Amino acid sequence: MLRHSEIMETHRSGWIEVIVGSMFSGKTEELIRRLKRAQIAKLKVEIFKPKIDVRYSEDEVVSHDATAIRSTPVDSAGNILMLALGNDVVGIDEAQFFDQNLVNVCRELADQGVRVIVAGLDMDFLGKPFGPMPHLLATAEYVTKVHAICVKCGGLAQYSHRVVMAEELVLLGEKDEYEPLCRRCYNRVNKK
Repeated sequence: MLRHSEIMETHRSGWIEVIVGSMFSGKTEELIRRLKRAQIAKLKVEIFKPKIDVRYSEDEVVSHDATAIRSTPVDSAGNILMLALGNDVVGIDEAQFFDQNLVNVCRELADQGVRVIVAGLDMDFLGKPFGPMPHLLATAEYVTKVHAICVKCGGLAQYSHRVVMAEELVLLGEKDEYEPLCRRCYNRVNKK
């Protein structure tokens, strides 16, 4: 006869949570908060970030307010599957920088009973959907959209406006390169 813990293990259900918003909106801070709560609950937790993200640390995910948690940098989304074995909760930061395979990786982990928490920009600096994020939003059971404060008017900001002249889609940066703007101020600055 199966014990209760064995029954629960065979019926464990996973899911995908996505945290999105503009730069400076608290996405990473919220991701770290959820992961630390899972650690307090004694769950096995692993967090991944793209290897290119070395703004604050090579082996930690760090929010703008300097909250940090140890992470594993990876070259591609496919590496996450292999490295996530045996974990109850998997966190993924800066998801917009991963390839489209991230969607399949998250689905597979959730199908294996893992709680997957993903944080990333939903739009690039041009205001267009960014990387795998639209497909993750469509696939997720839970979506949280967080907002920054518009630096021009004080309203809720959802755009990451680039303040330096650079055309490449991926430009790692901070307050010297980007500022959060609301729709009205973003359109005004971009003369739409």
